[in-house]
Amino acid sequence: MDSLFNFTARPADPSSDPALEVLRSVFGYSAFRGQQADIIAHVIRGGDALVLMPTGGGKSLCYQVPALVRDGVTVVVSPLIALMRDQVTALRELGVRAAFLNSSLDAAEARDVERAMVRGEIDLVYVAPERLVTPRFLDLLDRTTLALFALDEAHCVSQWGHDFRPEYLQLSILHERHPTVPRIALTATADAQTRAEIKDKLGLTEARVFLSSFDRPNITYRVVPKKSERQQMLAFLREHHPEDAGIIYCMSRAKVEDTAAWLNQQGREALPYHAGLPPEVREANQDLFIKGEGIVMVATVAFGMGIDKPNVRFVCHLDPPKSLEAYYQETGRAGRDGLPADAWMSYGMADVVSLRQMLEQSEAGDSHRRVERSKLEALLGFCETSACRRKVLLNYFGETLEAPCGNCDTCLEPVETWDGTIAAQKALSAVYRTGQRYGAGHLIDVLLGNATEKVAQQAHDALKTFGCGKELSKAEWQSVYRQLVAAGYLTVDLEGYGGFRLTDAGIPVIKGQQPVKLRKDPVVEKRRGVHDALRRHVSRGGSSPSSGSLSGEGVSRAGARGTLSPADDALWHALKDCRTELARAQGVPPYVIFHDSTLLEMVATRPMDRAAFARLPGVGARKLERYADPFLDVIRQKG
Repeated sequence: MDSLFNFTARPADPSSDPALEVLRSVFGYSAFRGQQADIIAHVIRGGDALVLMPTGGGKSLCYQVPALVRDGVTVVVSPLIALMRDQVTALRELGVRAAFLNSSLDAAEARDVERAMVRGEIDLVYVAPERLVTPRFLDLLDRTTLALFALDEAHCVSQWGHDFRPEYLQLSILHERHPTVPRIALTATADAQTRAEIKDKLGLTEARVFLSSFDRPNITYRVVPKKSERQQMLAFLREHHPEDAGIIYCMSRAKVEDTAAWLNQQGREALPYHAGLPPEVREANQDLFIKGEGIVMVATVAFGMGIDKPNVRFVCHLDPPKSLEAYYQETGRAGRDGLPADAWMSYGMADVVSLRQMLEQSEAGDSHRRVERSKLEALLGFCETSACRRKVLLNYFGETLEAPCGNCDTCLEPVETWDGTIAAQKALSAVYRTGQRYGAGHLIDVLLGNATEKVAQQAHDALKTFGCGKELSKAEWQSVYRQLVAAGYLTVDLEGYGGFRLTDAGIPVIKGQQPVKLRKDPVVEKRRGVHDALRRHVSRGGSSPSSGSLSGEGVSRAGARGTLSPADDALWHALKDCRTELARAQGVPPYVIFHDSTLLEMVATRPMDRAAFARLPGVGARKLERYADPFLDVIRQKG
């Protein structure tokens, strides 16, 4: 174990800007992006910071660079073993003295790490909050020269959040015992309420807040009306992501396993992940996903927090999450490398009903339910909007987008709206006249004048509303009811038959006192997908979007696979094969060798010698030494 700490990533030339020298020599990038330089300088000087930055925006560098500049050990609080392992593996590939302390180590290995901390032979150690607050670890910190405390995934402190971890509430003890050691709390998901809770619970009221844009311009957001969601999803994947890795989220464990099995039957390699699987199965499946190429992970929300795999090209939701925070967090796992990615969600009437039922049946207190109700309303509003989805999403996090983004479904295929006042009155009248005890299927039969056995048995063919809605199709009435429930004009009767009931807000509508505007569910046309971005980037020979935590800007969105020139496509696959072989030999994920964006730059610029290879983004001194020759050989052979 001691051999892991025999290398160093300290800058060889301490210039007037040691942080920039670390960035160049260790991480292989020439400049910081966004607020990174200000954050890093503030922390290096010893200041506390709360950093809110989108996934893929470069949060990790905000503590990793100071850890290599400041004297002592940086303690990184991380909630998941898998996340610690992945980050430490990546850092060691860069030559950084990094380790973790968690239950995956045996007693001897843990003691080696502890001795390295005390001796100052390590720069970063990752630890779970549960271990950090134990007397043994607190005593270890007392005997260690400390550089920095980094509190990753800080939103876990929020009791209102979707990833609440009660252990985070105890982390204020770090400042109490070590008041001179700076702290940096980081998260990608925090609305105003969660930000306030982070500052309060972690004792960061005096910390400088760095709030970056929550925008992920490389992600295309799309919500489709749910018809046959599996087939819809499969068609989407076959058209846009035939070779790509991605994540599919489902609400239930049973649906996870059924969907994974079904995808495998369709010829797509897929793995299940949920909390009900044996731990060894979950770990094995996650390891295969992280280290593999093109694998699809089908999962509940038990999977994903802290997943560092940068080339997840899509995140699909077969069921909507419970809040926009959860949606943002989960979709943010796509496109961490800055290249184009998709967030696709299917959404239907049953989802609206199910989400409202879960909320109303919750045993939480009134104040908590009010918060959760507002979160659900925001999610439903996002799903039903006819405006730019990105504007709606960013507005939820307190950010204003001046113009439509041009990279979501409602921008790419604008949605029509229509005056749905009369349709809403008919729909609500059908609910009222049938006794407020039936669901959408029966109500639509009444509106369309379908004399089913159930309609006849209940004498609903004698109602005034029977057959009054023939101007709309069944699918259109389903859309009307879905939107009325989402808008709060109808609710679900949880104590009776599970049918719809009018709410107080629905009464003015049925009386004609409240106009209603509805959206038309669009007919989705084929659009060009992710892979043409590679072709366009290669053809212009431009600078690459920096990989990983320095993911860049300006990647164009466009077309399907096959538009890459034959020569470029052959080189692209040859470079990926080379990366896979190196990764397999070392037992690490392929992206730890190089991210896709670095391979893309190899295709674009075709470096032929070490000097040119060293100028690629993501190529620091250690990676130049280890990997230049095998990749240069591939480029020369294919060039």
